[in-house]
Amino acid sequence: MKTEQRLEELDVQLPEPTGPVANYVTTGQTGNLIFVSGHGPVTDEGIDKGQLGTDATITVGYRSARQVAICLLSTLKHALGDLDQIKRVVKVVGFVNSARDFTDQSAVVNGASDFFVEVFGDKGRHARASIGAVQLPLGVPVIIEMVVEIAD
Repeated sequence: MKTEQRLEELDVQLPEPTGPVANYVTTGQTGNLIFVSGHGPVTDEGIDKGQLGTDATITVGYRSARQVAICLLSTLKHALGDLDQIKRVVKVVGFVNSARDFTDQSAVVNGASDFFVEVFGDKGRHARASIGAVQLPLGVPVIIEMVVEIAD
Protein backbone atom coordinates (compact mmCIF):
# COMPACT_ATOMS: atom_id res chain seq x y z
CA MET A 1 0.00 0.00 0.00
CA LYS A 2 1.21 3.48 -0.79
CA THR A 3 2.32 5.50 2.23
CA GLU A 4 0.27 8.57 1.35
CA GLN A 5 -2.82 6.40 0.90
CA ARG A 6 -2.21 4.91 4.36
CA LEU A 7 -1.88 8.42 5.85
CA GLU A 8 -5.20 9.31 4.24
CA GLU A 9 -6.82 6.22 5.79
CA LEU A 10 -5.50 7.34 9.17
CA ASP A 11 -6.91 10.85 8.51
CA VAL A 12 -3.43 12.36 8.77
CA GLN A 13 -2.52 15.45 6.81
CA LEU A 14 1.15 16.34 6.68
CA PRO A 15 1.82 19.95 7.65
CA GLU A 16 4.25 22.19 5.81
CA PRO A 17 7.74 21.13 6.90
CA THR A 18 9.54 23.45 9.27
CA GLY A 19 13.07 24.63 8.66
CA PRO A 20 15.99 24.55 11.05
CA VAL A 21 15.93 27.01 13.95
CA ALA A 22 19.74 27.19 14.23
CA ASN A 23 22.88 26.29 12.27
CA TYR A 24 22.01 22.79 10.99
CA VAL A 25 20.08 21.06 8.21
CA THR A 26 16.86 19.15 8.69
CA THR A 27 18.09 16.04 6.88
CA GLY A 28 21.44 14.52 6.00
CA GLN A 29 22.04 11.54 3.77
CA THR A 30 24.86 9.03 3.64
CA GLY A 31 24.41 6.08 1.33
CA ASN A 32 20.85 4.78 1.74
CA LEU A 33 20.39 6.32 5.20
CA ILE A 34 18.59 9.60 5.86
CA PHE A 35 19.20 11.21 9.26
CA VAL A 36 16.41 13.57 10.28
CA SER A 37 17.24 16.27 12.82
CA GLY A 38 15.23 16.60 16.00
CA HIS A 39 11.71 17.92 15.57
CA GLY A 40 9.23 19.26 18.10
CA PRO A 41 5.42 19.05 18.06
CA VAL A 42 4.28 21.76 15.65
CA THR A 43 0.54 22.01 15.04
CA ASP A 44 -1.76 24.41 13.22
CA GLU A 45 -2.22 26.14 16.57
CA GLY A 46 1.51 26.55 17.19
CA ILE A 47 4.00 24.58 19.26
CA ASP A 48 2.96 22.23 22.07
CA LYS A 49 4.63 23.09 25.37
CA GLY A 50 4.90 21.36 28.70
CA GLN A 51 6.98 19.24 31.04
CA LEU A 52 6.03 15.64 31.80
CA GLY A 53 5.43 15.12 35.47
CA THR A 54 4.61 18.78 36.16
CA ASP A 55 2.12 20.33 33.72
CA ALA A 56 1.82 17.58 31.07
CA THR A 57 0.42 14.07 31.42
CA ILE A 58 1.63 10.93 29.66
CA THR A 59 -1.43 11.17 27.41
CA VAL A 60 -0.48 14.72 26.39
CA GLY A 61 3.14 13.66 25.85
CA TYR A 62 2.07 10.64 23.78
CA ARG A 63 -0.08 12.86 21.54
CA SER A 64 2.80 15.32 21.19
CA ALA A 65 5.18 12.51 20.20
CA ARG A 66 2.67 11.35 17.59
CA GLN A 67 2.50 14.90 16.23
CA VAL A 68 6.31 15.00 16.07
CA ALA A 69 6.24 11.78 14.03
CA ILE A 70 3.84 13.45 11.59
CA CYS A 71 6.20 16.43 11.35
CA LEU A 72 9.16 14.09 10.72
CA LEU A 73 7.29 12.47 7.83
CA SER A 74 6.52 15.92 6.43
CA THR A 75 10.23 16.71 6.40
CA LEU A 76 11.01 13.37 4.77
CA LYS A 77 8.37 13.95 2.09
CA HIS A 78 9.92 17.34 1.37
CA ALA A 79 13.42 15.82 1.19
CA LEU A 80 12.52 12.70 -0.81
CA GLY A 81 9.52 13.83 -2.83
CA ASP A 82 7.90 10.42 -2.28
CA LEU A 83 7.47 8.68 1.07
CA ASP A 84 7.35 5.33 -0.72
CA GLN A 85 11.12 5.62 -1.06
CA ILE A 86 11.33 4.78 2.65
CA LYS A 87 12.41 1.16 2.92
CA ARG A 88 12.24 1.09 6.72
CA VAL A 89 12.48 3.17 9.89
CA VAL A 90 15.86 2.25 11.39
CA LYS A 91 16.15 4.28 14.60
CA VAL A 92 14.16 6.76 16.66
CA VAL A 93 15.59 8.84 19.51
CA GLY A 94 13.16 10.71 21.73
CA PHE A 95 14.02 13.39 24.28
CA VAL A 96 11.28 14.00 26.83
CA ASN A 97 11.02 17.21 28.85
CA SER A 98 10.81 15.57 32.28
CA ALA A 99 10.39 16.55 35.90
CA ARG A 100 13.17 15.15 38.10
CA ASP A 101 11.05 12.21 39.26
CA PHE A 102 9.34 11.43 35.92
CA THR A 103 10.41 7.98 34.65
CA ASP A 104 7.88 7.10 31.91
CA GLN A 105 9.77 8.55 28.95
CA SER A 106 9.20 5.34 26.96
CA ALA A 107 5.43 5.68 27.33
CA VAL A 108 5.66 9.17 25.83
CA VAL A 109 7.89 8.22 22.88
CA ASN A 110 5.53 5.33 22.12
CA GLY A 111 3.34 8.00 20.52
CA ALA A 112 5.86 8.22 17.67
CA SER A 113 6.78 4.53 17.59
CA ASP A 114 3.14 3.42 17.46
CA PHE A 115 2.46 5.90 14.65
CA PHE A 116 5.36 4.65 12.52
CA VAL A 117 4.08 1.08 12.88
CA GLU A 118 0.54 2.23 11.99
CA VAL A 119 1.85 3.85 8.83
CA PHE A 120 4.58 1.43 7.71
CA GLY A 121 3.65 -1.87 9.40
CA ASP A 122 6.70 -4.00 10.14
CA LYS A 123 8.87 -1.54 8.17
CA GLY A 124 8.05 0.98 10.91
CA ARG A 125 9.54 -1.12 13.74
CA HIS A 126 12.82 0.41 14.84
CA ALA A 127 15.61 0.57 17.37
CA ARG A 128 14.92 3.34 19.90
CA ALA A 129 16.10 5.40 22.81
CA SER A 130 13.86 7.43 25.15
CA ILE A 131 15.81 10.00 27.14
CA GLY A 132 14.64 12.35 29.89
CA ALA A 133 15.83 15.96 29.88
CA VAL A 134 15.14 18.62 32.52
CA GLN A 135 14.23 21.11 29.79
CA LEU A 136 13.99 21.18 25.99
CA PRO A 137 14.22 24.09 23.53
CA LEU A 138 11.14 26.31 23.42
CA GLY A 139 9.65 24.36 26.35
CA VAL A 140 8.33 21.56 24.12
CA PRO A 141 7.38 18.27 25.81
CA VAL A 142 9.26 16.06 23.34
CA ILE A 143 11.85 16.24 20.57
CA ILE A 144 12.42 13.27 18.29
CA GLU A 145 15.04 12.50 15.67
CA MET A 146 15.12 9.51 13.37
CA VAL A 147 17.06 7.51 10.80
CA VAL A 148 15.38 5.87 7.81
CA GLU A 149 16.70 3.61 5.09
CA ILE A 150 15.62 4.47 1.58
CA ALA A 151 15.45 2.29 -1.53
CA ASP A 152 18.42 2.16 -3.91
